Amino acid sequence: MGPTAHRGAASVRVVATDEYLELNRTNWDSRATVHAQGYGIDRLLADTAALSDVVAFDRPRLGDISGLEAVHLQCHIGTDTLSLARLGAHMTGVDLSGASLNEARSLAERAGAAIEYVQSDVYVAPEALGGRQFDLVYTGIGAICWLPSIRRWAQTVAALLRPGGRLFIRDGHPVLNAALAMTIGAEHPDRAQQTWISGPGDMTVALELPYYEQAEPLVWDDECTYAGDAKVAQPRSMEWNHSLGEIVTAVLDAGLELTSLTEHDSVPWDALPGFMVLDEQIGEYRLRERPERLPASFTLTARRR
Repeated sequence: MGPTAHRGAASVRVVATDEYLELNRTNWDSRATVHAQGYGIDRLLADTAALSDVVAFDRPRLGDISGLEAVHLQCHIGTDTLSLARLGAHMTGVDLSGASLNEARSLAERAGAAIEYVQSDVYVAPEALGGRQFDLVYTGIGAICWLPSIRRWAQTVAALLRPGGRLFIRDGHPVLNAALAMTIGAEHPDRAQQTWISGPGDMTVALELPYYEQAEPLVWDDECTYAGDAKVAQPRSMEWNHSLGEIVTAVLDAGLELTSLTEHDSVPWDALPGFMVLDEQIGEYRLRERPERLPASFTLTARRR
């Protein structure tokens, strides 16, 4: 799937979670055709060696994946899946949204790539894939926020990996997911010593949304998708944040060995409009001012023993 899009743009309320699969499926179904008009698809089709910006960023930490049997969870319209296939992996993509997979299959066919796509909720992916195991489980940017339990996600990853297989996930940082743009109302006493601290009337980044996983979701209504101004037919979605500690602990408790954890000050989408600037060299956004204060994404790798 893709990243969250609402930072500061939508209303929030808390509801029961039993409807999240159908709600999020229809939301991503309605985004699929909009996203198929962008996402760099023309560039991917024009150049058989081209990679998505996401996979290009990931490549140094991915290492050699040539010949690996790999599954991409929450693959959305398959631009990153195709890119991984171009790096030599034998790819299978899994997504909840049937409309997204239709676009992914179309892209793979036009690009001449042999990629299998399976429609499934993440948590039942092992059954949907017939008990197959893989050398690599890849989860791309903006994926795990759509899942209510990070522990169940990690258990799913472990079930999909054969012994020695590895997990690669890069996603939006939970600190970024908890942040909104806010206006400062009062002077902070520490500003007398650290003059760069935001003052009254300034807009700044504040932690207003849950950092730790909650039982209940945040419900958002976003008429437009992060990939453009086009409106989507079903704007409602449900999200959960998962703290970095919760993610690491879930991976360890699932029996995987942590091999790396890197935090980045950039993210592939304009997560805080008006506050971020595009670094065109890497195709990523970071804070325009003092980017060192915000972890925007993270990369975690692990191996099944």
